[in-house]
Amino acid sequence: LLTALRVLIAWVAAALITGCATVPPGADYPREQTVALTQPEQTVLGKAFADRIREHADLSGFRLLPAGTDGFVLRAEMAAQAQRTLDVQYFIFHMDVTGKLLLDEVLKSADRGVRVRLLIDDLNLSGRDAQLTMAAAHPNVEMRVFNPASYRGGFSPARTVEFALGWPRLTYRMHNKLFLVDNIIGVAGGRNVGDEYFSISPDFEFGDFDVFAAGPTVRRLSTSFDAYWNSPLAIPVPALSTKATPEAFETFRTALRQHRAEKTDEEYMRTVAAGDPLGRIVNGQDPLIWAPSQVLYDSPEKQKVEDGELDGRLLRERLTQAIRNTSRELMMVSPYLVPGEEQMKLLTDLRARNVSVRILTNSLESTDVPAVHAGYRKYRVPLLQLGVQLYEVRTDLGRPNVSGGKLKGNQTDQYALHAKVFVFDRSKAFIGSANFDNRSFRLNTEVGLMIESPELAQQIAQRFEGIAQPANSYQVILRPQPDGMPQLVWHTEENGQKLDFTDEPGSSFLRGLAVNVLSLLPIEEQL
Repeated sequence: LLTALRVLIAWVAAALITGCATVPPGADYPREQTVALTQPEQTVLGKAFADRIREHADLSGFRLLPAGTDGFVLRAEMAAQAQRTLDVQYFIFHMDVTGKLLLDEVLKSADRGVRVRLLIDDLNLSGRDAQLTMAAAHPNVEMRVFNPASYRGGFSPARTVEFALGWPRLTYRMHNKLFLVDNIIGVAGGRNVGDEYFSISPDFEFGDFDVFAAGPTVRRLSTSFDAYWNSPLAIPVPALSTKATPEAFETFRTALRQHRAEKTDEEYMRTVAAGDPLGRIVNGQDPLIWAPSQVLYDSPEKQKVEDGELDGRLLRERLTQAIRNTSRELMMVSPYLVPGEEQMKLLTDLRARNVSVRILTNSLESTDVPAVHAGYRKYRVPLLQLGVQLYEVRTDLGRPNVSGGKLKGNQTDQYALHAKVFVFDRSKAFIGSANFDNRSFRLNTEVGLMIESPELAQQIAQRFEGIAQPANSYQVILRPQPDGMPQLVWHTEENGQKLDFTDEPGSSFLRGLAVNVLSLLPIEEQL
């Protein structure tokens, strides 16, 4: 206890000195500016897709992958097929069952001479980075950490103190998710790397979307990756910690191989072994949807762009314009929904033109961030008064099998939304990392694909309908009362029986109390 207290006191002193710093530690560390592969068409994958890319001129090929197991297998297969480059960018990369398996594949690609660039945000890494950053000891792997904290240890109070003192910088996070191979194929969407995203966690599963892409749009995704990789905020691992010894690295590799061997006979791994999403795409068994597309992304120094200090890109502006241009129907899936004044005006304008607005989000019982629910629920009545159709997903899906496939895997009964998708007039769709909230629009960096395809938009809409049905979600409505005050009602279905709740359903007393307390705090700008 005394030792821990001394460490805390030391770090309080250090944080008082460094907490208000406007640049991350290691910002002056020398680094090489590198870019994506310039001739991807000469790789094996480039040649495999060459005819289709030529046939479709300036279009790119896409395939939607809503199943978590497919999302994992696809990334593993892509790493296994990489010939020249592998660029990996994530907000979260857990070193759990699937994280270790995927990192093992990434390191195998490096063994073959593939150049690996691994870029991870620091929020979920700091204090837990010893394993993942071990990858940087491989001669063909370079890892950088986005906007890191100074303290790298596992003592939580020290991290808390530094964050409290340095929150103007440390609250700024890279929320992007990309997995790019040889600058010819890639995966974007809402999934991070972790068991809950890949349908293996016994605790809960995140419902999400990946979109596979091939062709010109991948080069634009790589351009966004390069911007972040070469940003002053992307700090090389050697600037933050001592490089692992060859002996320590080999011990780590041995542990990864042993982990894979131990998991081989488990049910999930048998399901994974039976899948071959990349193979089916490459051989044409699973055809791609070829369509025009745009890559939307924030500049890595988004805060300076917001403040007018730099010229740059803001995803919010282009996504907002697409919403504004909607003429008939907007469908939105946003697990974290805190519209704010600006976004409420946007929806008000749509409803004034009689545009249908349908939103699917998490319920109190399914959300993994109660603070966000505290921010969201004050907008529930105003949204409904506008005529927005609002659905809150249940944690126990009554009908997980829907048209177009299963909504979840078999490892757990607990379900939550994580997908971030927008469908505009069922003619085009945005799939990416951005929620409809202040954090995505103002505080985090985001990336995604705007795809002009009625076919793909309809696939997403079909899945929206499957989740929004009464057995899987609560439709929230307003019921008029004699006193003129509207009453919130949650309409759902259990075992074929229609049910209406007038109190927020399905959650514990303590969770409800926590949300009530959080709703009193002035934290909306951080949500």
